[in-house]
Amino acid sequence: MSEFDEMDEIVSEFLVESHENLDQLDRDLVELERNPASRDLLGSIFRTIHTIKGTSGFLAFSRLEAVTHVGENLLARLRDGKMTMTPGTTDVLLAMVDRVRDLLAAIERDGTEGDVDVSSVVARITDVLEGRAEAPAAVADPEPEPEPEPALAATPVAQPAPVRETALPAGDEDAGRRNVAESSIRVDVDLLDSLMRQVGELVLTRNQIVRQASSQHDVELARAAQRLNLIATELQEGVMKTRMQPIDHLWAKLPRVVRDLGAACGKQVELAMVGRETELDRSLLESVKDPLTHLVRNAVDHGLESAAERVAAGKPAAGLLTLRAYHEGGQVVVEVCDDGAGIDPERIAAKAVDRGLRTQAQVAQMATADILQLIFTAGFSTAAAVTNVSGRGVGMDVVKTNIESIGGTIEIESVLGRGTTCRLRIPLTLAIVPALIVESAGDTYAIGQVNLLELVALDADRAATAVEDVNGAPVYRLRGSLLPLVHLAQVLGVESDRSDGHVLIAVLQAEGKRFGLVIDRVLSTEDIVVKPLGARLKALGTYSGATLLGDGRVALILDVQALARKALNAETLERGNEGPDDVRAAAEHVRLLVAGIGGGRRIAIALSSVTRLENIPRAAVEVVGTREVVQYRGDILPLLRLDRHLGVASYDPGADEENLVVIIYTAGSRSLAIVVDEIVDIVDEETEIQHDIADRGLLGSVLVRDRVVEVLDVRDAVLAADPHFYAGTDLSEATPVGAWSGTGSAFDALVKEAV
Repeated sequence: MSEFDEMDEIVSEFLVESHENLDQLDRDLVELERNPASRDLLGSIFRTIHTIKGTSGFLAFSRLEAVTHVGENLLARLRDGKMTMTPGTTDVLLAMVDRVRDLLAAIERDGTEGDVDVSSVVARITDVLEGRAEAPAAVADPEPEPEPEPALAATPVAQPAPVRETALPAGDEDAGRRNVAESSIRVDVDLLDSLMRQVGELVLTRNQIVRQASSQHDVELARAAQRLNLIATELQEGVMKTRMQPIDHLWAKLPRVVRDLGAACGKQVELAMVGRETELDRSLLESVKDPLTHLVRNAVDHGLESAAERVAAGKPAAGLLTLRAYHEGGQVVVEVCDDGAGIDPERIAAKAVDRGLRTQAQVAQMATADILQLIFTAGFSTAAAVTNVSGRGVGMDVVKTNIESIGGTIEIESVLGRGTTCRLRIPLTLAIVPALIVESAGDTYAIGQVNLLELVALDADRAATAVEDVNGAPVYRLRGSLLPLVHLAQVLGVESDRSDGHVLIAVLQAEGKRFGLVIDRVLSTEDIVVKPLGARLKALGTYSGATLLGDGRVALILDVQALARKALNAETLERGNEGPDDVRAAAEHVRLLVAGIGGGRRIAIALSSVTRLENIPRAAVEVVGTREVVQYRGDILPLLRLDRHLGVASYDPGADEENLVVIIYTAGSRSLAIVVDEIVDIVDEETEIQHDIADRGLLGSVLVRDRVVEVLDVRDAVLAADPHFYAGTDLSEATPVGAWSGTGSAFDALVKEAV
């Protein structure tokens, strides 16, 4: 957030609170006139005016500060008993309130105090303060005002609206304008929680109706179900936005924590915060508060060196602690970074052996990333002495447990002599999450898509040769890397009912490591409502919750982290993942969406360019001028038929189908719908684009699973559909989300193809 945007936010909050306070002041002043001896009322009024005065001085609103300053002086004398409340005193105080309201209206219009004059009100209050005059109730201001003000002193409760209207221009443009206080309300958190629960039930009902409609041949029912699906999805997103809060609410107390810790440890610490505006569900803010505070304390105590040590190492005397938050892949990522001495993996390994946590042979086989993860082991500490800050060997294990309890993960990276980064990955919300619905041994389970990397389907012949045995553990060689396999049926102690030799693998990620979960079938994807488990089921450690599916069945939600810990030991994970360098390289693989466009041709699109996959009714396509458009989520989207753009034969094998399969592409605030025949696959390939195709609209070709696939030039295609699409768009800020979202109907088709 820029300094300008941050100041705008401060002014906006100041206006909201000031408008609310002024409305209360009107009532309190009239009540004070009836009960002039009430010290509680006087104290409350004084504090309100004092707050407005202090903030206006900070924001450099000099006239607002001047009028509230003299008003505060008058209220101080009344509060201290040096003056008594009279009708004339009430008049000048109400006049002050009116002038403050005029100033707030001017500030809201253009950010300045405009031409609002406060000298007359200041003079009237000064006269009362110095005993020169006691203004009667009906006395008007000495200087004429642009428009007459209503006589507020004669009304039982002063209404602010007429005063604001007199401060506004009379033109039609501002006739229906609302001030910032009227455009926002304060809502009780319990009410929001209740609304979220009701939306959750609506989502469950939506899933059931959509499932029933898909099995019927009633066109009108199908259209109504699609409309319900769209409305419920938008309502769900809207309600979830009301629960989202900037992480700055969580960070607000950390500067004081860092300052006190630095003083206690004798260190100079500078704190930088990046991404304060990043939002996450308010329920998660509380869950993250303690773990984040502990990481900050640990960074100051253990990570940063003393000023003398830093200077000797050629660093600035003051250490830098950086908090960074951003959205990535449907999660909130929070990083705690220090530029300290870093963590010595050899020292960690030696301490682990000394404490009996690992053997010498085990640590010799461990990658650096795995050794660093040992600091999250209960009872582990490298502190030389126990202090008031740390050293007892408790805390980091609790941090990891608390983060994993909300479906998050924690990673640690460190470079000796340069610093350490602790990275938290937290789901945006726990209430409603997209999930893959799978089956094993006849029972249904849900896997959060945030943990899902890809699906791999092997026929019987390929499975017989591709699945290998390494020291008694099954592995699958996925693009040259051994992937440890876990059979869900074996973990649950049941027998798989798939006997045809086919193997279906859900490639999952847990604690920075990948493994394959072998399941029997993939059923669908759904937005599921997470329900808490009872004590007995929770104690099993295999499930993180439960949900009700669209067909009315109950499905248990698998705890991916727990499955990884229970079924895979460190050595197995080590065999399947060749260390942090390989993990980093895997993350740099090109992720592609492969789509068919007719004529046997397949097109690859970078998954980072895909915002959403949708099925849009053919009847919804309209023609504006010479272009096809479609209404989507309140916007009008240009429609690009990829087969026509690339010159594929016009034969449309799906012309009799009700829906078009479209890829939604977004840049900035603009979106476009790209029509394809089918979604074929999602692949994560370590390959380079071969620039062997000179055709317009294509970047080249790639080899995807032994088949040549053309790579689409997305920008060229977009400009062909709308030459002005990028006008006014800052492409540096266009960050389309390469993740599956919505109800996943298009992903269902992909899953059926894979299975």
